[in-house]
Amino acid sequence: MHKIIFVIVGTVSLFLGVLGIFLPILPTTPFLLLTAFCYMRGSRTLYDKLMRHEHLGAYIRNFQEHKAIPLRVKIISITVLWLTIICSAFFYLENIWLRILLIAIAIGVTIHILSYRTLGKPSSENGDTAGKKNAK
Repeated sequence: MHKIIFVIVGTVSLFLGVLGIFLPILPTTPFLLLTAFCYMRGSRTLYDKLMRHEHLGAYIRNFQEHKAIPLRVKIISITVLWLTIICSAFFYLENIWLRILLIAIAIGVTIHILSYRTLGKPSSENGDTAGKKNAK
């Protein structure tokens, strides 16, 4: 029974992680790491399939092995975050305190993303890295 719960929680987490790719306020990495953990405990088949996934598997491995985020992902994440926050704060909200709160959240998320090392370009198809740069 507990394996079923791990699979269900992992699947919900996977959905939220993928959704986080498109919604800058929702974190991607913690949900994908939770998915890997849950699938590892609940279904080795689902875990293996997740880790072999072209994009998600490499994303999880890079973070687990290097505690780093690829430069392209950093740029896209921060750009989409700020575009979304600016549009929301200045075109849809009239309350100044909500605007300030959104800007503060964007600053916090930006600092968090930039606090991770920057991962260099993959040197092979299996997600190995050629070079790591320190972004701190």
